[in-house]
Amino acid sequence: MSPLVPPRHGTRLGVTGHQVLPAVALGSVLDGLRRAIAQAGPGVIAMSSLAAGADQLFAGEVITAGGTLHVVLPCQRYEATLHGADRDRYRELLEVAETIEILPYDEPTEAAFYAAGRRIVDLCDQLLAVWDGQPARGFGGTADVVAYAHQRGCDVRVIWPAGVRR
Repeated sequence: MSPLVPPRHGTRLGVTGHQVLPAVALGSVLDGLRRAIAQAGPGVIAMSSLAAGADQLFAGEVITAGGTLHVVLPCQRYEATLHGADRDRYRELLEVAETIEILPYDEPTEAAFYAAGRRIVDLCDQLLAVWDGQPARGFGGTADVVAYAHQRGCDVRVIWPAGVRR
């Protein structure tokens, strides 16, 4: 399958971030995402894997702001990694996505997750990292995607409240 490329009609914002956000960080993270989306201007395109937490928050905010959504799924059976409200929100966001790209992995693995993070970096103009600055807790986590973005010369904007730890 050839990879889908979202249409070029606005700023492409990618996201990487933590799946579990401390309640004390949520307001600040939402404010930061909203500011970044507003600064991107009209026609913003969200690049997201729709993981729980930061990815879903970001995708929802872009849709609310009138932007479009390009989804990069790490694997065929990705939905199995989501549960409850996170799975419900994933399905809602998938329904409104303009384009959906599924990477050539059957099962959810760290390699598949990292490949999705790299693909998002390769597609975006700016990467929004909802990240506490700490090392990844598993291969392909937020820190690894941020490091890849820096290697590629991608503009990275970290969104995280000072002094808050996960």
